[in-house]
Amino acid sequence: MDKAYTITELAKFYEVTSRTIRHYEELGLLCPERKGNQRIFYTRDKVRLGLILRGRRIGFSLNEIREIINMYDQPEGEIQQTSFILKKVEDRRKMLLGRKDDINNMLSELDDIEAKLKHENTIENEENNV
Repeated sequence: MDKAYTITELAKFYEVTSRTIRHYEELGLLCPERKGNQRIFYTRDKVRLGLILRGRRIGFSLNEIREIINMYDQPEGEIQQTSFILKKVEDRRKMLLGRKDDINNMLSELDDIEAKLKHENTIENEENNV
């Protein structure tokens, strides 16, 4: 028998709020069973939530995550899913490396400005002490 989880158990396991899980449900990313007002999640839902959270951590949009999850349910979905994820990871890596270069350039400019200002301050202090 497949293990059942409450929303509270999943929230604790993944260290997210119940509201986050309900939000993903509202978006159709999770589809738990319902017994009255209670949501019942199973192993498949737990795995899906893990994929959603991992996708968010690496910067995928919820729409991209939806595409990935929906591919899994199609025939040969794992092959499509793998290709799609590889492309998205490649794109994300390029974007982050571009940001990294921009940040390094800005840090270099800040270093130059700081060095110039410290040098000017040193000269000014020496002139005042003369």
